[in-house]
Amino acid sequence: MSTPYTDVLSAVTRQRGVLGCILVSEADGIIVEANVQVGIEAGVAGALVASLYRRARLGTDAAGLATVGFLQLEAEQGHVCAVGRDGLVLATLAEPKAHIGLIRSAMLHAMEALP
Repeated sequence: MSTPYTDVLSAVTRQRGVLGCILVSEADGIIVEANVQVGIEAGVAGALVASLYRRARLGTDAAGLATVGFLQLEAEQGHVCAVGRDGLVLATLAEPKAHIGLIRSAMLHAMEALP
């Protein structure tokens, strides 16, 4: 079954090293669309990334800084990347050796293509 977001997420998940891509509501962490590998708990990951992104956005707003454009969390077992717009957050889970520059570019293009 295809949704208006399927092509957007597919463009990001085609990048080498991407384990999954999740479009989630920033306000409540509810998944709008997800495309993840077997074994990844999309609901948990989506809620975590939405919360992190929201806190970062609120923190930069309170400090009078520019808006959050791209958020990256680096861990021992991989990367979590997020971009947001209009109350939606696009989150990507990637392997440690993934090329974050290419993933970032694909995510920014995907956000522009969102309906």
